[in-house]
Amino acid sequence: MNKKNLVIDSLILAAFLIMESPNLSGNTIHEWLGIALLGTIVVHLMLHWSWITSVGKTFFKKLWHSSRLKFVLDILVFLSFITVSLSGLLISKTALPWLGINLGQISGTWKQLHKLAADASVLLIGLHFALNWNIVVAMFKKYVFSPIGGLFHHKQLAAQPVEVRIDERH
Repeated sequence: MNKKNLVIDSLILAAFLIMESPNLSGNTIHEWLGIALLGTIVVHLMLHWSWITSVGKTFFKKLWHSSRLKFVLDILVFLSFITVSLSGLLISKTALPWLGINLGQISGTWKQLHKLAADASVLLIGLHFALNWNIVVAMFKKYVFSPIGGLFHHKQLAAQPVEVRIDERH
């Protein structure tokens, strides 16, 4: 993981947390942020594609390894997010109509599915975050805390010889 991943993942988390409170952000922000988040998830997947393919290739070769749990969890996160996104688009009251797309009367089932998938996403994202906590801490130390600490770390000056004159006239 590098600085670019940390920034994108932090933006994804912030957007996700804002979206999880549509009563606070309002429906318009909730919908547009959801559409934007869909794009950033695609970028996130592209940045981690080598890990996805390498773990996918070795998934059935070893009986147990920690990457397998993360891989399964990531698939569940992806499926819940796709479900939230698609159901969210279907029940859109702002974004799609603004784009000129009107789906007419939508079944309440889609709203229930959206809520259920959103709740599942919160749980799954929390587990994803917990399983990757060591990486999160390492990246924040490297790219956030160390640079900030460097601002306050003063280099000690080496002792410099000072010429002393003694006035012997007194």
